[in-house]
Amino acid sequence: MAAAALAMLAANLPWSSEAYQHLVHAETGPVLTPKLGPMTVHLWINDGLMAVFFLFVGLEIKRELVDGELARPQDRLLPVLAAVAGMAVPALIYLAIAGDVAALRRGWAIPAATDIAFAIGVMALLGKRVPASLKLFLTTVAIVDDMGAVAIIAVFYTASLDLVAAMLGLLILAGMFAMNRFGVRAIWPYLLGFLLLWYAELLSGVHATVAGVLAAMAVPVKPTPGAPDAADSTLHRLEHALSPWVAFLIVPIFGFANAGVAVGNAGAALAPLPLGIAAGLFLGKQIGVFGAVWAAVKLKWASRPANAGWAQIYGAALLCGIGFTMSLFIGELAFAPDRALIDEAKLGVLTGSLVSALAGWAVLRLAGRRSR
Repeated sequence: MAAAALAMLAANLPWSSEAYQHLVHAETGPVLTPKLGPMTVHLWINDGLMAVFFLFVGLEIKRELVDGELARPQDRLLPVLAAVAGMAVPALIYLAIAGDVAALRRGWAIPAATDIAFAIGVMALLGKRVPASLKLFLTTVAIVDDMGAVAIIAVFYTASLDLVAAMLGLLILAGMFAMNRFGVRAIWPYLLGFLLLWYAELLSGVHATVAGVLAAMAVPVKPTPGAPDAADSTLHRLEHALSPWVAFLIVPIFGFANAGVAVGNAGAALAPLPLGIAAGLFLGKQIGVFGAVWAAVKLKWASRPANAGWAQIYGAALLCGIGFTMSLFIGELAFAPDRALIDEAKLGVLTGSLVSALAGWAVLRLAGRRSR
């Protein structure tokens, strides 16, 4: 949050705005692929560091599927329904507002994403006012949402495909799965495989960050029912090792490099692109997530989270509208290299995420006070 605020200040103060843009887009070299040209600070962050972020996300996804809250089919239904509706409704609202302009349609997926770190962070500020079951529900919804976001990036934001590099990537991935199959439990061979896979994906045209999730699927995990982790589980050890670097270095650096947008006037947020994104995040997420949970409970397909009232579930649905990291990232992919549209998308993401965070926090605070 501090990094995002600092970026906004740096991008809008007259004495720092030019230096901020120069820093973020400074060329560092080398040319890793002709499609990208010389590497810049921004490319290293979005195509390099974010691949590590997605590796961490992939580890979380695999752990939840094998050893967590998504391991049992009966536990998957409610978060899957909430996440799918929470992605579809924001996209439809965005298209209803901005879809008339052909150039803006590629941004339909921007408000479909939820930032798990920010959403859980806001909920954590409320302490015991929020039942543990609701925190768990929000986490699982966000993880399913991440799966959808990765699939969207791979399918809809791959402009062209180099088949030779793509096949090379598949061979590297197959080698990583073979290491798993033959009992390789050290971390470093999988990190080496991840690095090679990242470069192959970079050359192929598939966004390189997808390599992070693919590599995570090959990392061995030892199920630990009733325990937080296992000392001899490669996945758990790697996830613990990456966690502080992702939380306190990669995400803040990404926020600083991507949240800085110059706000020319107050009416800029009412342009079709930022308005569509903000409305998708704030209105679409709460309608989709809360509506899916309400329908599933009323139809007796699932039970609502234990000890959580409807007002608290609504507050959690509002927090799902915090798009930040994923939404900013998809915005960069959707409108590159048009910096004007990217800046408008950033404004919409920041507006929608801020309003969702404040509204969700207020609802959960009031609902928690009543329940206590």
